[in-house]
Amino acid sequence: MRLEYQILAAFALDLALGDPRWFPHPVRGIGWLALRTEPLARRMLPWPRAAGVATALLIIGLTGAVTYALVYFAGKAHPAAGEAVSIVLLYTTIAARDLAGHAMAVFRSLAAGDLDEARTRVGMIVGRDAADLTEAQVARAAVESVAESTVDGVTAPLVFAVLAGPVGAMVYKAVSTLDSSFGYRNERYVHFGWASARIDDLANYVPARLTGPVMCLAAGLLGLRAGGALRILLRDARNHASPNSGFAEAAMAGAMGVQLGGLNYYSGQPMHKPTIGDPLTPLDKKHILLANALMYVTTLLFLGACLGARAMVLHLWQTWRVTS
Repeated sequence: MRLEYQILAAFALDLALGDPRWFPHPVRGIGWLALRTEPLARRMLPWPRAAGVATALLIIGLTGAVTYALVYFAGKAHPAAGEAVSIVLLYTTIAARDLAGHAMAVFRSLAAGDLDEARTRVGMIVGRDAADLTEAQVARAAVESVAESTVDGVTAPLVFAVLAGPVGAMVYKAVSTLDSSFGYRNERYVHFGWASARIDDLANYVPARLTGPVMCLAAGLLGLRAGGALRILLRDARNHASPNSGFAEAAMAGAMGVQLGGLNYYSGQPMHKPTIGDPLTPLDKKHILLANALMYVTTLLFLGACLGARAMVLHLWQTWRVTS
């Protein structure tokens, strides 16, 4: 089975099953291994930055090697087994349904008038303090989460899957997991997590910049503000502490005519973030539904574009080999 069909099958599995909690998800294993490696690396290398670099390279290398070995030996046992293992591994790297499901849990709580439950739900997917958020602030947090996670949960894994199959996709998830584990600017991780954060920034650089324009196109297909999405993307994409997260957020904010960013609290401390978008429409729960719709349509367009680009490159390569 060609890689394109494996990716399509993996995407279909994600839409059908999401991320069942009973399933032994490889990303949880990567996170567990990373956290167990940290103290060993710190003991062996007294310089936190060097220990962090060694940890990141070790986890990324092991992830790639184990993924390759699983696919290779399964294929040796039987070609169908190799195909199945490849599809399952690719499936675990895509998180569209899980992302939408978390946002929908917030929406349902708001729709039921249960603001406390909505705060609890949104607190599970964002890092800010959620206990005192208003309904509009809960909606903003959910929308921002969907926008940012469209890249690291869907489009970036698809890029790496198209480039290097299950190994590429799993290596990307290792990079993302390392950033989630160590990429903090606090006293413990400001040096140790430096490599994890920088590698994650590099891995997401191209996918983020491809996702923004595709989301503008998705906005047009959904009857939203496609022109506004492009305008805000060009104006505000860099109004974010992350070099990559602002691209999807800007396109989404412009598409819906809302303003993201602003004041958040972390461990009781206020943090003023640059705003993204214009407050043409007050944020409320309906924007969570629109965010999910934008994420799904963007994902479908992105999937088609990636597979089409791969097919075109392979065709050109084959043509060149025949004629050369």
